[in-house]
Amino acid sequence: MSGVLVEARGLVKHFPVEKSVFSSKNAVVHAVDGVSLTIREGETLACVGESGCGKSTLGRLLIRLIEPTAGTVSFQGEDITELKAAELRKRKRNMQIIFQDPYASLDPRMRVVDIVGEPLVTHRLASGKELGERVGSLLDMVGLDRSHLSRYPHMFSGGQRQRIGIARALALDPKFIVCDEPVSALDVSIQSQIINLLLELREKKDLTYFFISHDLNVVRHISDSVCVMFLGKVMEYGPTKDVYDRPLHPYSLFLISAAPVPDPKCRYDDKLILQGEIPSPVNPPAGCRFHTRCPYVQDICKHEEPVPRESAGRYVSCHFPLDPK
Repeated sequence: MSGVLVEARGLVKHFPVEKSVFSSKNAVVHAVDGVSLTIREGETLACVGESGCGKSTLGRLLIRLIEPTAGTVSFQGEDITELKAAELRKRKRNMQIIFQDPYASLDPRMRVVDIVGEPLVTHRLASGKELGERVGSLLDMVGLDRSHLSRYPHMFSGGQRQRIGIARALALDPKFIVCDEPVSALDVSIQSQIINLLLELREKKDLTYFFISHDLNVVRHISDSVCVMFLGKVMEYGPTKDVYDRPLHPYSLFLISAAPVPDPKCRYDDKLILQGEIPSPVNPPAGCRFHTRCPYVQDICKHEEPVPRESAGRYVSCHFPLDPK
């Protein structure tokens, strides 16, 4: 790992909610609320948290697939949040995404050669015979046969479809790829194959990943660093081994404790279980977003939002971090 590739500062994304029978006024969903992070070249930064915490929204903001409400994203030192469409299109050759659902992310009416080759055609990098050859090389890279070029998505298994999606993401030879839960829709027996493929491609193509997942065991295997999100905020951010071995934020501790362990001897071990419901992202609680579920809550947590601070080589948003020892 070397220089900084992607840097987010104060990223905010609010989605408007229209008036309804439940509300007489307009409101917003606080999907991402003031997130700052840095991703270095060659690094895999994982993002974990419960469903609805803002992981996928953050990933889309990092490659400007959606527009931020506030904040900035820099790619290779350049602020891409202010770029016009023509300039942004050039930069997006270096930023791609692998979607969660391989069934929904591929057009069922297009052949594999057209799906994988579409980025090359759009950016006018190949056509005709050369296009078929380049798409064939991409299929080789992801472990598919070139005889599949003229087939349609419904003719493939879930794992094969995800390989097609990975080939499409690699078509423009990007530097940075957002992996939005790329194995969660696949059979367990196939997940390890896709994870190993992503690791192999990272080494071979010198890629940088932002890896979104709710599977903490997968994250521990694939990532260098991890950020833990809750209700649009980053609770803890640092090297994966440190966060897993000595979590500083109570939410990180509960998440890691809840992850299943493939050891029969640990089957009956007591696990820390979070109590209560996740607060509404339309009306998040004052102070620390986690205070309504935190067993260590104190008065200051209910009124004053914690400022991210460095502790034990990590950043943690907590008034009373856990003992790292």
